[in-house]
Amino acid sequence: MNLDSLRALCLSLPHTTENVQWEDELCFKVGGKIFAMAGLEGVSHRLVFKCDPETFAELTEREGVSPAPYVGRYQWVMLENMDVVPPAELERLIRSSYAMVVRKQRPGPGKRRPGGKRK
Repeated sequence: MNLDSLRALCLSLPHTTENVQWEDELCFKVGGKIFAMAGLEGVSHRLVFKCDPETFAELTEREGVSPAPYVGRYQWVMLENMDVVPPAELERLIRSSYAMVVRKQRPGPGKRRPGGKRK
């Protein structure tokens, strides 16, 4: 997967926005929360995204994948470049990261929504 195909995938997901933060990080967000980040420096673009604990453990055993700086303890991984994981698997992982971020934003039964209204 390259940067253009990553952008196409992320922007195809509902309500996704993109912006550049921290000078060289292309951030993909839903509801203002990041679900994937790609480094814009260099030829090979590093990629950071969220995953579940089981996937985190499995991915971080692979060469070229490590816990992401600052957020690794929350099961975010960093790929040295997008070729570390096959394209079909990477697409599934990005979609999963998106779904986890969306799910976390939804209030559970009986919890208050912003503005004080119950679900």
